[in-house]
Amino acid sequence: MEFDLGKTVLVFAVLIAVGTGALVAAPMMAPSTVLMMVTPSMIVFGAICLALGVKHGEYRSRGTR
Repeated sequence: MEFDLGKTVLVFAVLIAVGTGALVAAPMMAPSTVLMMVTPSMIVFGAICLALGVKHGEYRSRGTR
């Protein structure tokens, strides 16, 4: 399966939605806390990891070591 921008954004959004839904459904913390604090930090952390992963993949595909 080849990942393009659309598929990557879709998978990213689904992962964030599943994580947010699970945290809202679990009785660990208030839903307002999850939506105002946890979800934005999940988005930022996920975007940073995605950017690093893309750059690492570009580096590896060039074959330089």
